[in-house]
Amino acid sequence: MLIGIMSDTHDNLDNLQRAVKLFNGAGVSKVYHAGDFTSGFTFRVLKDLRAEFTGIFGNNDGDVLLLEKFSQGRIRKQPYEFAIEGKKAVMVHEHLLIKPLTESGIYDVIIYGHTHKALVETHGHTLVINPGETCGWLHGKATVALLDTGNFQVTIIDLITGEIDLTTGEA
Repeated sequence: MLIGIMSDTHDNLDNLQRAVKLFNGAGVSKVYHAGDFTSGFTFRVLKDLRAEFTGIFGNNDGDVLLLEKFSQGRIRKQPYEFAIEGKKAVMVHEHLLIKPLTESGIYDVIIYGHTHKALVETHGHTLVINPGETCGWLHGKATVALLDTGNFQVTIIDLITGEIDLTTGEA
């Protein structure tokens, strides 16, 4: 199964449309958003996504009521625990929790955002994924991640240039 991962869209609808087009074209089954949508009108674009969608609130999600309304319950409070192909996963927004979550040994996959920098690391049996910033405003690089659950390989894709950074995880 192929999973799309994004974070920190911050109302950049052009890059969000690029991400939706990429995820639809790749045939992803699920998409996870690690927070900071900012406004509910992002769901005008996310409605075109042809995959199951789940997100969490970040620290810059200003209109929580509108986000809840437009997401129809698909945005959750963090930490959000779930399973990926039988592996225990958790999604948080802020990076400050990553080290203790990793050291706990509880999770096979940890997804987070907030730093706006793409990162894929393996610590023991835990695969840690930050897809970077979809908005592309802070660091000038708009990225998302694809996770192949067959081999737990993560691909970071630049939404503007199409550049691919392939990273293998061992979850």
